Parts: sequence; structure tokens; C-alpha cells
Amino acid sequence: MAIDPSTELMLRVRDGDAQAFEQLVALWQDRLVTLFLHHTGDHATAEDLAQEVFLRVYRARTTYKPTAKFTTWVHTIANHAASDLKRRAYRRRERGMPMTASASSSAMGLEQIAIAASGVLPSRLADRTELQATVQQALLTLNDRQRMAVLLAKFEQCSYEEIAAAMGITVPAVKSLLFRARDQLREALQPYVERGESS
Repeated sequence: MAIDPSTELMLRVRDGDAQAFEQLVALWQDRLVTLFLHHTGDHATAEDLAQEVFLRVYRARTTYKPTAKFTTWVHTIANHAASDLKRRAYRRRERGMPMTASASSSAMGLEQIAIAASGVLPSRLADRTELQATVQQALLTLNDRQRMAVLLAKFEQCSYEEIAAAMGITVPAVKSLLFRARDQLREALQPYVERGESS
């Protein structure tokens, strides 16, 4: 069975190859930042979480075993990092400490990435930017588990089995999360869709 490039790099990292770790970071940096950007709505937080994932990957290097796809393993670490951030934010709120990241502060980062990737005509730019912001806000209405399941399914193209493994839940639980999330997103985006149809 052929080993995917990320697994191959991680095996080299496990054996002490520093250059392989740099290549792994280069390969996964943008994907993780984008995943966390959709998850948190804040670019600085997304970059911090991606760095946290790489730190955890590096710390776990000597015990790494390629029993699952590297993608599943790294998404499991990403899910734990996002959950830990949520717990820390909850504790800060309990202690009355200010939150550091605002959910809307970097919606522009997501919009700019999407616009740059889509090659939108200038005349459609305002509509596309508004749609990006609307979708980002709709994603932020989901609870953390629903949002992570949607992001892994839609942006990382993970299977139900891969999402279940990354999130530590069953496949039926993944299907249930995605079903509820799609319903909630449909409801959140309905006013925008209706406005688009009437114009």
C-alpha cells in the first residue's frame, strides 16, 4: 500500500529529520489556518491554533505510528486544539477576563481568500463579499462540534469515518451533527437566498 506524502514526511520527522518537519509545515500551514479561520472567524486566532497544532505534532513525533491516515491524525489534533481554546475562553469568561478575539474582526480575511481564489469580476465583488460575510456569520451560529464537522466535510473533504475518527465520535453522530448543521445553515441563509431571488 502506498504511503501518502504527509505520512511519509511525518515518518521522517519521527526519525529526527528537521527538514521534513519544515516541509510538513509548508504543506499543511495554509490548510490549517483556513480550517481554523472558518471555525473561529478570526485570522490571528486561526494562525495561533495552526501553530499550536504544529507544536503538538512535533511533541508527539517520537510516538507517531501511521495506523490511520495522517489527515485523520492531524485533524484529531486540530479538533483538540479548537476544543482547548473553547475551554480556555470559557474559563476567561468565568473569571471576567476580556476575550482576545472578536468573531467578526477577520471576516475580511476569509472574504479576501475566497475572492482571490474565485477570480470574481469587479462588478460582482460587492455581492460576493457580502455573501462571504453572510456565510461566515452563519457558520459562527453553529455550535463548535457542528462547525468542526461541517468544516472537515466541506473544506477538507473528509469522509464520515475520517470525521468520526478526528472528533472521537461515531459515524451516526457525525451524520446527525451534519444534518442539524445543514438545517441551521439553511435557516440562517434563507433571508439572503430569498433576497437574491427577488432581485
